[in-house]
Amino acid sequence: MKSWSIQYLPEAEQDLKRLDRSVLPEVLKGIGKVAQNPVYPNGYGKPLGNLAGVDLSGLYKIKFKKSGLRVVYALTEQNGVMTVLIISARADNAVYEEAEKRRNKYHF
Repeated sequence: MKSWSIQYLPEAEQDLKRLDRSVLPEVLKGIGKVAQNPVYPNGYGKPLGNLAGVDLSGLYKIKFKKSGLRVVYALTEQNGVMTVLIISARADNAVYEEAEKRRNKYHF
């Protein structure tokens, strides 16, 4: 299986820059690992759905349990691109609400 190419929304690039330097290597390594096989159930990402009025159907998430971070991404199968929408702490549903805003802005 080929690896998916990874791209970041401009806001996700800013999320990366704001991360604590102690967790940055873990997050980048995790995203790279997921890009090898990003599709659940055999891959690493978990599919998201519609919960509490936040519709993220068709998107996936990665959980970093130690740091409490979430990464939400979209897959564009025809191009083999994994697009990272957001990297943030879970903090209630704020990460998912922001992911929905970015999804709508960029039409994922």
